[in-house]
Amino acid sequence: MALADPAGCAKGSEDNNPFPDIIELNVGGQVYITRHPTLVSVPGSLLWEMFTQKNVRSLARDSKGRFFVDRDGFLFRYILDYMRDQQLVLPEHFPERGRLQREAEYFMLPELVKLLAPKLSEQNSLGDDPCQSDPEELSPGADTGRSLTSAAAAAAPPSSASGGAGAEGRRAGFITIGYRGSYTLGRDSQTDAKFRRVARIMVCGKTSLAKEVFGDTLNESRDPDRPPERYTSRYYLKFTFLEQAFDKLADAGFHMVACNSTGTCAFAHEQTDDRIWTSYTEYVFYRE
Repeated sequence: MALADPAGCAKGSEDNNPFPDIIELNVGGQVYITRHPTLVSVPGSLLWEMFTQKNVRSLARDSKGRFFVDRDGFLFRYILDYMRDQQLVLPEHFPERGRLQREAEYFMLPELVKLLAPKLSEQNSLGDDPCQSDPEELSPGADTGRSLTSAAAAAAPPSSASGGAGAEGRRAGFITIGYRGSYTLGRDSQTDAKFRRVARIMVCGKTSLAKEVFGDTLNESRDPDRPPERYTSRYYLKFTFLEQAFDKLADAGFHMVACNSTGTCAFAHEQTDDRIWTSYTEYVFYRE
């Protein structure tokens, strides 16, 4: 059913309220739908000021008429949750507390800032010990498996039973790099192959190791809430050159211990007999 409001929202019941009761927001490209009372539930906040004190026509809108806020769209869901009941509920091992605190300051939510500040210091103090004594890395079974893998790949000697941090405080672990490639080959292989660029380089491994090695070049958008000591296979890199990934791994002390690849062939055109070859390749890196 078509709506009369240009923002695609239902009008409020009160005549003196120029804002609709149901409001659509575009926050940094992420769309949220909420009620007007939720946005004005904290007097003095930025959202309260926007949707009570300002003229509805003065607020920025996107191409579809939604109210636009140029902030972090992912973190805004926690801001909106807090606006609903004035309680802070975050996932376990939430890695974005500092940035969320900055968003709370921007939206003028002092109570939320207070809730985030002490929890930030508490998490840091409690999070140091688990990082130094990872039970997975100290377990004999995990250490034996790594030793066998290193020996089979003619890598460096197996790690000692401590298996934890090295001389520079860097912890042992595996990181797997995967990518898909494809190229088109003409009839009888007489024409030059037409290669396509690598669309995406995927990263598999422990979250803390992946962030340590790749830093800001790691795209976490597909798995943003993964705790640092858990494993993921949904990260990928913001660049598409394998050599860049290898350089970063080498700088971090990783060595390649295994690789594998699979490929398939399909005919692109029956008349020309052009063939499209696609492959998937994985490289396994290990650091003692």
